Amino acid sequence: MNNNYLIIAIITISLATYMPRFLPIALIKSKIKNNFIKSMLIYMPYGVLSAMIFPAIIYSTGKIATGIAGSVVAIFLSYKKKGLLTVAITSILTVLLFEVIM
Repeated sequence: MNNNYLIIAIITISLATYMPRFLPIALIKSKIKNNFIKSMLIYMPYGVLSAMIFPAIIYSTGKIATGIAGSVVAIFLSYKKKGLLTVAITSILTVLLFEVIM
């Protein structure tokens, strides 16, 4: 990979993630009173991160079904408020088990 391409990619990604946080602060001088806009600014980073990571999780294994199985297990355990290590190990084991079965 070309170093110039890598540097441009890092700068572009940095700007894309920094601008949604910086622009509201720079452009809006008064306190934001609208609850919809407040919640949008709070949850936007999580939404963007999910949109970037979820496809990579699904297609990271050899088969889409194993990626979906691992994701379902991870989401379920996260919903049950299990720890990060428990969620990660269990979802990895689920993917390995599905790879062996399929």
